[in-house]
Amino acid sequence: MYAIIATGGKQYKVSEGDIIRVEKLGVEAGSAYTFEDVLAVNNGELVVGTPTVAGATVSASVVGDVKGDKVIVYKYKRKTGYHKKNGHRQTYTEVKIEKINA
Repeated sequence: MYAIIATGGKQYKVSEGDIIRVEKLGVEAGSAYTFEDVLAVNNGELVVGTPTVAGATVSASVVGDVKGDKVIVYKYKRKTGYHKKNGHRQTYTEVKIEKINA
């Protein structure tokens, strides 16, 4: 059994027991979180929502916040001596999928 959920402008295919990284949710570690935007559920037969499946939710527990890999942003203009280097690390929330309610 799997479900396709939408959060943070992205879509994720999840099954029970999966640990995924989603955009930061602003929820402390150890608490429960419910994803309401379930786009599709497959329990032997695929049910696709229009746009979401009515009454379907995905329950998850928050593992914690983590930072992604550093991305280097380098700006450069030739012949002028202008260059600027910046780094950025995106923060994510790790969640463990507990139950798919369909």
